[in-house]
Amino acid sequence: MLKKIKPHISELFLIASVIYYWVLTANLLNPFAIGLLAVLAYQIVNKKATLGLIISITVIALTLFLVLALFSELSEFEVANQNYTNLLIFGILYLGTNLVLGGTMLVKYLKQKMI
Repeated sequence: MLKKIKPHISELFLIASVIYYWVLTANLLNPFAIGLLAVLAYQIVNKKATLGLIISITVIALTLFLVLALFSELSEFEVANQNYTNLLIFGILYLGTNLVLGGTMLVKYLKQKMI
């Protein structure tokens, strides 16, 4: 079972992130979440190299943008209190995980495209 899940860990993490986003919006008919889930499910089933590259590059680019947003938000704190620390830790862990998994997706689909 773990051998079947391991090659798709990046896509599964992205699906979990989309579901988390969908729950936070409190909108059952969220077209963005539905579309993102459909694209990720299609990618898991069909394993298209081109779509995988597009998804991974998009994830990396958006994550780098969110890193800038994190720094901007952190700069608004006048004192490094508990909220600052929580935001910093969660932001670094989540965005770092996104960058690592986006990078592994990029490498995986680049190798697939080269073959």
